[in-house]
This record gives sequence, structure tokens and C-alpha cells, in this order.
Amino acid sequence: MALESVEQGLNALKKAYGLNDDQFDALLKFVETETILKREFATAKKTPAAPAAPVTPAAPVAPAAPVAPAAEDSAEKAAAVEAEAKAEAEAKAAREAEAAEQAKIAAAAKAKEEAAAKAREEAEAAAKAKAEAKAEVKEEAAPKAEPAKTAPAAGLAVPDLAVEKTRFSERSTKVPESTYHQAYSGSIREVVLGNDDQSVTVGGAKVLPFHLFEGDMPRKPLIAMEILDIKPDNWPPTLLQYFEDVVGNPVDWAQKCVNEYQADALNVSLIGTDPNGLNRSSTDAARDAADVIKAVEVPIIVWGCGNIDKDTETLRELTSLIGDKKVCLAPLQDGNYRPLGATAMAFQHPMVAASPIDVNLAKQLNILLENLGVSLDSVLMDPSIGALGYGIEYSYSVMERIRIAALTQQDDKLQVPIICNLGREVWKTKEVGLPSDDLLGDQERRGIMMEAMTASCMLLAGGDVLIMRHPKAINMTKSLINGLMA
Repeated sequence: MALESVEQGLNALKKAYGLNDDQFDALLKFVETETILKREFATAKKTPAAPAAPVTPAAPVAPAAPVAPAAEDSAEKAAAVEAEAKAEAEAKAAREAEAAEQAKIAAAAKAKEEAAAKAREEAEAAAKAKAEAKAEVKEEAAPKAEPAKTAPAAGLAVPDLAVEKTRFSERSTKVPESTYHQAYSGSIREVVLGNDDQSVTVGGAKVLPFHLFEGDMPRKPLIAMEILDIKPDNWPPTLLQYFEDVVGNPVDWAQKCVNEYQADALNVSLIGTDPNGLNRSSTDAARDAADVIKAVEVPIIVWGCGNIDKDTETLRELTSLIGDKKVCLAPLQDGNYRPLGATAMAFQHPMVAASPIDVNLAKQLNILLENLGVSLDSVLMDPSIGALGYGIEYSYSVMERIRIAALTQQDDKLQVPIICNLGREVWKTKEVGLPSDDLLGDQERRGIMMEAMTASCMLLAGGDVLIMRHPKAINMTKSLINGLMA
């Protein structure tokens, strides 16, 4: 039994020190040799005189006595190693159990999080499906409930300008009135556009534009929104986007301008009749214009393509289709003022006398019309204008001279309202077609500002009727007019 314990202890010791069998056997031999040497040395020291003494104790079991303590020590060491190994195994088992528990907790938390995420996704999907279903129901119901639009389109509304409530005379009490007040001897004729209750009177000013501190300016300038008889091929997308659903149909286009964009007047440009363009027949173009005149009630100007012969044919054809409806015919030029002037006079239509940018030429055409028998009370004057950055200074100068001559020099041949066809000039410039850029800014905003600023210049130069295109630019100009007239 003791031998088995010793062997177990030795095996444990061998494992504890990581020794193989050969290394461990060598170690045991060294231990046994050391034990024998120690025993012999001790015996020789006690009985040095008896040489035969070592033979007597040489019994077979004699070596067992000194080995016993080593065996006991080995057994204790083996037991200690075994206990340490057991403790380490228990600690390892405890660590593994703890790690397993932590893994179990983490797995449970992850499963809970995944379940919550899945629940959120299902809830979001359900909400999205509900919203889409609601939107579909709303879209299906919309056509039944959608009335004619009367409010400005989103993003086109313009705030009112702040109004100065203190009169100019009250703000300039310390300045002699003669330094800012001028007496005017003339006045601008009044011309009626449109029919019956929807007619609009333009002109009538007795002072320079918006000089309300000097006299009377009874009529606000009128803005006419432009439509075409064909789909335009040179309008930038920033302008065309507001009419994409109606271009090519003049009647729908006119109704959209009136109902959705609150146009106060319309200008129907028959550019499709241009012999150098589509060369539409005068009959077709006149029929389209007549349909527009019958479809809306606001005052309408019908503007030809600029070709003298084609305009004469088209506008005369138009007057035969509209009955007693009144429409402003344009343009009457030096080459066709006789036939068109006679037609307009016979049917009592107002007209536009167009001339190149020159005061004398504008006056001369008015004289010719008056000699023909046309009353200047039915004439608007188009001195031709340029867009912002494209000769606007010269246009402004000519218009200013015309207005000053009419009001201060008693030149009755120039005392007629001025019409400015500025939309076509602005929206054919290079700048409105360039894409958005860090330097040039947003393309649409650029075009709007160019048209609105051109309109502002024309107003201050004496424009009584402005023909414009972009709804936002029109609203900005209306806001300016209301602010200046307040």
C-alpha cells in the first residue's frame, strides 16, 4: 500500500515538473546514490576502527530505512501538487462556468435587442404602408374635390413692401418746396383695354412715374402675362416648368395664368406665324387667339410675329372672328400701320404703335396714325426696349425723354401710355440659360431677378403696361408697384 502511494506521488511529481520517464529515472538514481553516500559517510564516522563492520549491517532491507523519509516527502509533495492541480482545475471550471454564464446573458441581451429591432422595423413598415394607403386614398379623392386654383403657387408668393405713411411734404418741412416740386403742363392719355366689367384703364398720369408728392398718378401700371401659340423651344427649364402641362394649348395656358397665377391681363404672342419659323397659317393662329379671347375675361393683347405682311393678315383675320370683343392689336409698324390702323379704327380696337428706339420715330408714327384718323386715345406706344445688361440704359433714356416731353413740353403726340414687351427680351439672354454656379448663383433666381429688375427700370422710366413671363418676377413687380403707389 505504501509502495503504491509512493509511486503515485512520484508520478504526480513527474507530471508537476514536466519530466519524461528517462529524466525522472535519472533523477531517482541521483537521489538513491546521494542517500547511500550519506549513509556510508555517517557509518564510517561512528566506527572508524572496525574495518569489517560494514559487512554486518548489509542486510537486504537495510536501504529501506533511509528511503522512507524521501518517500514520505515525495508523497507530501505529490499530495500538494495534486491539491494545487485540483484547486487550479476547480478555478478553471469556475471561470469557464462564469464565462458560460456571461455568454448566456450576452446571447439573451442580443436576442432581446434583435427582437426589439425587428419589432421596430415591423412597426415602421406598418406605418409606412398605412401612410401610403392614406396617400392613395387622398389622391383618388383629390380629382373630385379639386376646385379651380385661386391661391398663388407655392414658393411664388411675395411679401408686401413696408409703406412710408408720412407724406413727403411733412418729411421735408425744412426744405423749400420749390427744390423738389415741379409743375407739369401735360398729362398722359387714358386707354381702355378689355371688355365691360373686366376692362382696365391705363395711363392718366400727370407727373413723372411715382412722383406722388408732385401730383396725381391715378392708375397703377398693368402687367400682362405672356403666352404663346406654340410650344416654346428656347425657354429655359426654370421658366418652362410653370407651364409644362399647358404649353402647346393656348386656351389651357391662358386659363392657368388667370386662375392659378392671377394674371391681370394676357399677351398672346403669335410667334408660330413667323415665315422664318414654323410659318403657321394666319387662319389657324387667328383661330387660336380668338379661342383664348372667348375663354378668359381679362384684357388681352395679341402680338404678331413681327413680319409686316404676316401680321397684317393674321390680325385682320382675328378681328373677323371675335365679334364685338375688344382686343389690343400689336404691333403696328411703319410698314403696316395703314391697313391695321384702319381695321382697328373700324372695330374700335386699341393698338400698339411700335418703333425702333428713337424719340422722333416714335412721335412720327403717332402722327401718321392720327393723320389716318386714329384717335390717340386708343394708342399705346412701344419704343422698343432692351433687357438688363443689354442696352437698358439707352431704352431708359429714350422712354424718359418721351415722358418728360409729354408732361413738361406739351407734346401731345407723345402723351400716350407706354407698353414694354420685356419678357421676351429678358428670357432670350445668355445669362438666364446658364446653369447654377457658385459665382453666378442659382439659375432660376438669376432669371427672376433679371426680369424683375428690368421691369423696375421700365416702371421708373414711364412704362404703363409691362409684358412679363415668370410668375415670381410678376409677383415681385406687383409688390413693388403696390409699395410705391401706397
